[in-house]
Amino acid sequence: MNFQKVPLSAGLYFVGVPIGTARDITLRALDVLASADVLAAEDTRSLRRLMDIHGVPLAGRNLAALHDHSGTGVIKRLLEAVAAGKSVAYASEAGMPLIADPGFELSRAAGEAGCMVTCAPGPSAILTALVLAGLPTDAFYFSGFLPNAKTARRSGLEALREVPGTLVFYESPKRLGAMLADAASVLGSERKAVVCRELTKKFEEVRRGTLAELAEQYAQQSVKGEVVVLVDRGRSDSVSQDSLKSDLTQALASTTMRDAVDLVSKAHNLPRRQVYQLALELAKG
Repeated sequence: MNFQKVPLSAGLYFVGVPIGTARDITLRALDVLASADVLAAEDTRSLRRLMDIHGVPLAGRNLAALHDHSGTGVIKRLLEAVAAGKSVAYASEAGMPLIADPGFELSRAAGEAGCMVTCAPGPSAILTALVLAGLPTDAFYFSGFLPNAKTARRSGLEALREVPGTLVFYESPKRLGAMLADAASVLGSERKAVVCRELTKKFEEVRRGTLAELAEQYAQQSVKGEVVVLVDRGRSDSVSQDSLKSDLTQALASTTMRDAVDLVSKAHNLPRRQVYQLALELAKG
């Protein structure tokens, strides 16, 4: 057994669980699951299976289901347990709680009630995909699931066109081809993108290309599993080197190199590394 039963103060404990491979669980997460007085989960079957794999006994404890259709009654009972001096642990179906997960309402209610709230962090599909994709990570925007309907999906993409960072989406494998086609049309067919599928699992796949290339590849291909789509930020081709040098020189005259690079890279929607290299050249004279 890898877990320890430890005394937990009354409060709400969010628990990060694996996104695929069961052994990605942290020791602290196992300790909390073994020690909490009350357990709650987005999917009780998934949590029971994870606890069984790691030998964590339920030991007669209550395991409440908290999902989109639970209503406010479950949240009320969980907070009443905390008020009565008990420790309550909540886990999503996979990954970090509250990320595309119904635990948000529980967190907000606990905060409003003045409960102690903490987290035993764990794996995240968003961060894992960012690490593997090779796209810029200095700024990124997580948009969750886009709308199902084509018109609404394209409107959602249109609103993200000028975001100065890598875009990250969750997507259903059934809609992947249509989503990529809409993204290519709205965001630009030549934008670099990455499709990450089944992260940490046996059939993990990371496929890179332009939005147009990926849209064509997945147009007829049927895929399965959890999908994360990442899209590079838009690039401005109209910024002249002279204009960039002028703005950077002016910024360097009144602030630190770090702040100047941040300011100019955001103003021109350029990678920070590119602006930083120019700043070094200017500093050398």
